[in-house]
Amino acid sequence: MQRLLREWHWQRLKRPLAELRLLVLDVDGVLTDGGLWFDPEGRLQKRFDVRDGLGLRLLQQAGIQLAFLSGGRGGATEVRAHQLGIEHCLVGIKDKPPALTDLQEQLGVTAQHTCYLGDDLNDLAVRSSVGLLLAPLDACRPLRRQADAVLNHQGGHGAVRELAERILKARGDWRELEQKGWRDRND
Repeated sequence: MQRLLREWHWQRLKRPLAELRLLVLDVDGVLTDGGLWFDPEGRLQKRFDVRDGLGLRLLQQAGIQLAFLSGGRGGATEVRAHQLGIEHCLVGIKDKPPALTDLQEQLGVTAQHTCYLGDDLNDLAVRSSVGLLLAPLDACRPLRRQADAVLNHQGGHGAVRELAERILKARGDWRELEQKGWRDRND
C-alpha cells in the first residue's frame, strides 16, 4: 500500500520533473549512505554509488544543471564532484537556504524549476526555496512527511539514480537510453 501511494505521488510530479532546470543534492545520506569512514591517519572517506554517478551524467547531458549542497567537509565530496564535472559543489554550508538562493540567482533558475533531494532536518529549511523537495526512503520522518515524494531507494544505494531515471522518463528521454544504451559524448 505504501509503495502504491508513493507511485501516485510520482504520477502527479511528471510535469514539474519534465520542466526541471536545476537539481540540488545534499551529500551525506543522499549521495552516500550517511556513514563516515576514517582511514588510520584520520582522513575522511565516503562511499558513493557508481550508478548514482551515471544517473547524474545522464542528467547533465539532458541539460539539467546540478549542484551539491552539503554541511559537511572533508574533501571526498569535492573529489566526487570533480569526477562528475559538477561545477557547483557547495560544502561546509551551515545555513542552506541563502546558499541555495544565491546559486539560483547566479544560474538564473527560479524556485519553481529547482528540485532538492535531502535526507535530514537541515534539508527541510530549503522547502520554501524549491519547487520540489524529495527524500530518499531512509530520510528522517519529518522530511519524508513534508516531501513532495519519497524515493523507493535509500541514500547512497540508488536513490539518486532512481530520481535521474524518473526525471528522464518525465522528459521523454529514457526510452532511447533504455533501448540503445549510453555513450559518454564528452560534451
